[in-house]
Amino acid sequence: MEKVRIIAALALAVLMTGACTIQRKTAALRTGKVSASLVLPKEEELPELSLHGAQVRDTIEVQDMDGRKVLIMKAIKDENGEMVATDVINPAYVTARFRNLAERHGKVDLRFQIVVPKDMQDSKWQLRFTPRLLALGDSTELEPVVITGKDYRKAQLRGYQQYEKFLRSIITDTLKFISQRQLEIFLQRNIPEVFMFRDDTSYVSDEQFASAFGVTQRQAVEHYTRSLLLRRNEMRKSRTQKMFDKYVKVPIVSEGLRLDTVIQSAGGDFIYEYVQGIVTKPQMKKVGIVLTGDVFEQEKRIYNIPRSSPLTFYISSLSSFADGTERYLTSVIERSVEANTACYIDFRSGSSAIEREQGSNRTEIGRIESNLRSLVENAEFGLDSIVVTASCSPEGSYDYNMRLSQRRSESVSGFFGKYLKNLRDSLARDRGMHIDMNGSISEEHAAPIRFISRNDPENWRMLDALVGSDTVMTSQAKETYRYCSEISNADERERRLQREPFYNYMRTSLYPRLRTVRFDFHLHRKGMIKDTVHTTVLDTTYMRGVQALRDMDYKTAVTLLRPYRDYNTAVACCAMDYNASAMDILKDLEPTGPVEYMLAILYSRKGDSPQAVQHYLNACRIDRSYVHRGNLDPEISALIKTYGLNKED
Repeated sequence: MEKVRIIAALALAVLMTGACTIQRKTAALRTGKVSASLVLPKEEELPELSLHGAQVRDTIEVQDMDGRKVLIMKAIKDENGEMVATDVINPAYVTARFRNLAERHGKVDLRFQIVVPKDMQDSKWQLRFTPRLLALGDSTELEPVVITGKDYRKAQLRGYQQYEKFLRSIITDTLKFISQRQLEIFLQRNIPEVFMFRDDTSYVSDEQFASAFGVTQRQAVEHYTRSLLLRRNEMRKSRTQKMFDKYVKVPIVSEGLRLDTVIQSAGGDFIYEYVQGIVTKPQMKKVGIVLTGDVFEQEKRIYNIPRSSPLTFYISSLSSFADGTERYLTSVIERSVEANTACYIDFRSGSSAIEREQGSNRTEIGRIESNLRSLVENAEFGLDSIVVTASCSPEGSYDYNMRLSQRRSESVSGFFGKYLKNLRDSLARDRGMHIDMNGSISEEHAAPIRFISRNDPENWRMLDALVGSDTVMTSQAKETYRYCSEISNADERERRLQREPFYNYMRTSLYPRLRTVRFDFHLHRKGMIKDTVHTTVLDTTYMRGVQALRDMDYKTAVTLLRPYRDYNTAVACCAMDYNASAMDILKDLEPTGPVEYMLAILYSRKGDSPQAVQHYLNACRIDRSYVHRGNLDPEISALIKTYGLNKED
């Protein structure tokens, strides 16, 4: 008995110790003495700069602005102010809350660590951390990181085990609900001739069973079904979700998590390396990462982890080097301008009179009148003359069609000439212009608009095109037509076609489309005296390429800018790692600050450190802003750290 009391006392002491430990940890959380944190990982070692495969010396030689040779080495000032060579000792811990990242190909990788101190870990707890991305005024939740204590996970698994036990209690074999023995005894005693079905494996239809038993199989099964057991089983099925919620207080989540790990013991700090790739956007110069979270003990939240201080990532993009200076093209503006349209005016056979109600004339005439009104009212262009060309289809003799088409052309000119005169008079009255005694605009206010009548007796060129694109005529028919079209005499050509079986189709479907009236409008730019003027217009293709470069759409930028072979083209190529093309362009440009800086990046990528340093120093001498910019680009940052650039002499 004494031994039992000792064991019980020890167990109680262990439980009390565990409870005290949890209380102490909870108190530490609430007082802020212990908390998870976001930190930046130690920067990776810079790659060794090499020149043609050989390791670069600690000392390199460059030229200053006066052309004098200057030696640059890895060095610091000693207590006497002397520069002495030294090795760089990387810090063991990173305390900065920001980091510079270089965007390449429109993407950056955010690297940070979630550090959970050992005093925050407990076997009965689950820690749920959610990083949030802050960019361009928006907040985006990243995939959570879950740290689960050993005992917490055991409790989760016990819940699943209890739920599985409940599922196993649900009967899935429907034969278990039937009292088979009672059914067999009934058959053996009352219907022995049917009892033989017990050992008969052959299929018995419901009709056979009903004729033997006097009842159907379904009725027999229902009679000997254990209804109470069945109802109890159905009740279990209906409570499946409820029992899951009862036993599994906190489900184990496997989707949408970056990490879910089980901590066996709190032997030390837990550090998770989190890497999140993001696609950069225009104006995205920096992004932030903050951390929030919760501490759970079973299904109860016992502590809400306050939002951490943000980590800030400053994004440097080559798109910021785009030169937005507008580019113009030389354009020649002609004083004289031409426009044309065609209409289909139906004439009665052999007639040149225009009738509005004939065929589709009302629509076609309205369309031409609308065009004339637009041209007369146009503020930029003035109408000088209109050439009206009427054409006929090939029926009849060529001479007859010559005369008919000329009459029709003159008829159309007269018809629309009258409309145009009335239109201009009406517009003049509306504007308060002077009208002479005959009711017409004075010559001083309105220059005459000439109608020039021309004709095309038989529009064979258009017929050739219609036959070539027709989908009804066969290939053989089109070949025959081409053979006939080589006959030089138009009347003989028409008579030859009349003998072909496809002629009737051509006459009814294609010929009407040849009876056209073409209008050629000759205009001039108002206020323009010279025949031609040379001016400049914005090069929209080039500016779209510059905008694509600014928007970090580098592939489009290279496509649009490549023909120009200028500074922006080089920047786009550099952003796409087309380094040879970029350098080939930059070497021919004036050595401005941006050009020198881009060359420094390219030579650094090539591994030519002396040239890279020289061009970077040239850029800094031209524009001091590159002193600070150099820390943002990895190619230049490597040079600065390797050779201790930008330090006081």
